[in-house]
Amino acid sequence: MKAVLWLGSSRDDLRAFPEDARRQSGHQLYKVQQGEVPDDSKPMKAIGKGVREIRVAEESGSFRVMYLATRPEGVYVLHCFQKKTQKTSRQDLSLAKLRFKEIPRK
Repeated sequence: MKAVLWLGSSRDDLRAFPEDARRQSGHQLYKVQQGEVPDDSKPMKAIGKGVREIRVAEESGSFRVMYLATRPEGVYVLHCFQKKTQKTSRQDLSLAKLRFKEIPRK
């Protein structure tokens, strides 16, 4: 099983999700650690090669977890946030891109 490697405030941001969204996100990340595909995810090519987004819908809104699972050292969680509009905000995309660039290249 791959380790989860949290970048920036992503761990605290996930912990701030409502309980149901936090539980669903954690379950989907566990699936990623096991090498499985999350129930609802999509590639985020605009962030970087191999970056994907877990999508969680719950009664208080939509939540996202952006991650990179293609590295052997673990699953890098780039950014966790509540999505408030149809389109992902420029601020959320920029933060995920910045954190993606922090991942050591081998």
